[in-house]
Amino acid sequence: MPSAFRPDAFAGKTVFVAGASSGINLGIAHGFARAGARLALISRTAERIQAAADTITAAGGTAIGMAADVRDYAAVEAALVRAQDELGPIDVVISGAAGNFLAPVVGMSANAFKTVVDIDLLGTFNVFRASFDHLNKPGASLIAITAPQAVNAMMFQAHACAAKAGINMLIKCLAMEWGPAGVRVNGISPGPIADTEGMARLAPTPEMEARYKARLALRDYGTKDDIADAAMYLSSDNARYVTGTILDCDGGSKLGDASADALKKPQ
Repeated sequence: MPSAFRPDAFAGKTVFVAGASSGINLGIAHGFARAGARLALISRTAERIQAAADTITAAGGTAIGMAADVRDYAAVEAALVRAQDELGPIDVVISGAAGNFLAPVVGMSANAFKTVVDIDLLGTFNVFRASFDHLNKPGASLIAITAPQAVNAMMFQAHACAAKAGINMLIKCLAMEWGPAGVRVNGISPGPIADTEGMARLAPTPEMEARYKARLALRDYGTKDDIADAAMYLSSDNARYVTGTILDCDGGSKLGDASADALKKPQ
C-alpha cells in the first residue's frame, strides 16, 4: 500500500535511526528516505549497517551507516556528531535497538536479564540523551520503539517486560523535561509485523500463523511500512501537539483474543 506521505514530506530533514540494520527499524528508515529525508543509521556490526545504508542509496536515497553499540554512550555520541557534520542537525531520532529471547526467570541468569535491559532501556536513554545537543530545536521528534510487553505481562518475557516498561516511562519523563525546548518524545508499540525475526520465531509455520491472525481484531499482521507511517506521522507537523504518547500500531492485539474460539463456552 502506498504511503500517504508525499515524496518531499521530509525533504531537507535528517533522521537518525538506532538498531537499523534490519527489520522494523530499517523499514522505518526506508519510509523516511522515500519521503525525502537524509538517513543516519547505526547498529553494532559495521558490515550489516553499511549494507542497510546501501539499500537506501540504491533506491535513490541518502544514507550513511555507522557501527555503534547503543550500550556505549561515547560510541553513540560519536555517531551523532558525524551525522550532524555530514547531514546537518538531527530532526528525528528513532531508538529501536532491542534484544530478546524466551526464557523462564528460573532459567535466566542475572547477566542475561541485564543484557536485555542494557540494550533496550539503557540503549534508549543513551540514544536520546546523546542526541539532545545535536537536535534541530525547536521542532525535533524523538521516537522509541517499545512493545506490548511494556504493559502486558507475558510468560518467559520478564526481562523484556521490565525493559520496555522502563522505556515507556522514560518517554513520558523526557516529554515533560524536553517539551519546553520544543522537543516531542513519543513511542510506537508494534503488534505482530510480517517478515520480521520476531514473528518467524513466534509463528514459524503457516498453521501457527493462521491461528495467530485469527486472534487479531483486524485478522492480519501489520507491515514494516505501517510502522514507518506511524513514525512519520509522529514526526510530522500533523502531530505538533502530540508528546508523551505511546501509539499502539498492533491491529488490535492489545484488546485481547478476538477469535471465534474466545466466545465458546468451556466444556
